[in-house]
Amino acid sequence: MYRKDLADRVKTVVIKIGSAVLATPDEGISSERIQRLAAEMASFMARGIKVVLVSSGAIAVGRETMGMSRRIEGIPAKQAAAAVGQPRLMALYDAFFRENSVQVSQILLTRDDLNHRRRYLNARATIETLFKFGALPIINENDTVVVEEIKVGDNDNLSVLVAGLIQADLLVILSDTEGLFDKDPKAHADARLIPRVDEINEAVMCAAGGSCSPTGVGGMSVKLEAIRKAADFGVPTILANGKREGVLSAIFAGEQVGTFFVPKKDPLSCKKQWIAYSVKPTGTVYLDSGAVKALLYGGKSLLPSGVVRTEGTFERGEGVDIRNLSGEVVAKGLANYSAQEIEKISGKQSSRIKKILGYTYGDELIHRDYLVILKSTAKEQNHG
Repeated sequence: MYRKDLADRVKTVVIKIGSAVLATPDEGISSERIQRLAAEMASFMARGIKVVLVSSGAIAVGRETMGMSRRIEGIPAKQAAAAVGQPRLMALYDAFFRENSVQVSQILLTRDDLNHRRRYLNARATIETLFKFGALPIINENDTVVVEEIKVGDNDNLSVLVAGLIQADLLVILSDTEGLFDKDPKAHADARLIPRVDEINEAVMCAAGGSCSPTGVGGMSVKLEAIRKAADFGVPTILANGKREGVLSAIFAGEQVGTFFVPKKDPLSCKKQWIAYSVKPTGTVYLDSGAVKALLYGGKSLLPSGVVRTEGTFERGEGVDIRNLSGEVVAKGLANYSAQEIEKISGKQSSRIKKILGYTYGDELIHRDYLVILKSTAKEQNHG
């Protein structure tokens, strides 16, 4: 996969703009930069490209408006800053996109929205409908009400989940860095930009440095973890400097800008994307070595005979982590039985389920169609 070929075939793109891109030296927000990026995105939409914008910056705008300190302490203060900043940030986007005859819309999400399948699909349907009307969806995490239990975490991960949600052809993450370097460019003058990454392995992760930006929440390692998910989804990603003038136009011209991350050739299906990265596990199932081997290398469903014990309280249909006896998460899936039911049939043959429970939902505790292998050494490919 080459950049020029990719640029020519992109029909749907998710563009994430980080707080550090929009920030000014005095920790305000650059209206000029928003105006420039809006004009570039509008030009793509005029060519028929569907664009989704995931934008940070609401807390930074609110902090500036309310005269808060550079570092906001405590969730209530951050939520208050977001409540003040979000409408002001949207007003800026609305004004500059209207200059280019583009109607904007706002979608605020939490992990809870993505965790529930119906709401997940509703979010996708809303975005697709906005596309039909030529509107630009602008997405942010709902910082005003979000709590730790339902927080996506950062907009890098949110942009990846959105890219998987709409099956985007490209994800562009704009930050205050030129891309991924072979070592921390802030500490090493001879650091070299890596133009292409075919796989995010341990060596690539070791090249990641932390973020020094007071407006951002994610360092390079956080971005790489998010981009690795995009690769699992089959979505190519470009990480580039959003402060560079004309950066989006250069990317869509196929120029060598930033770092290009190649997606996997055998991506997860849409359903398994949702299970792997949107569903929040409510419990854990521990397996013996034979059952782990059957899952990782045999492409099997999870049967009760290989289960040693469960942890947590979960109901039928909820997400669970699947761990080996060492505690490593090897897979994740949707349980076909509750934790209480699994405890009763653990270690038993499937043929005895009905005799023990008095009823049956099938032989499998988790069917392979609702199970995703997560352990990196697994040979099993997650199709479905």
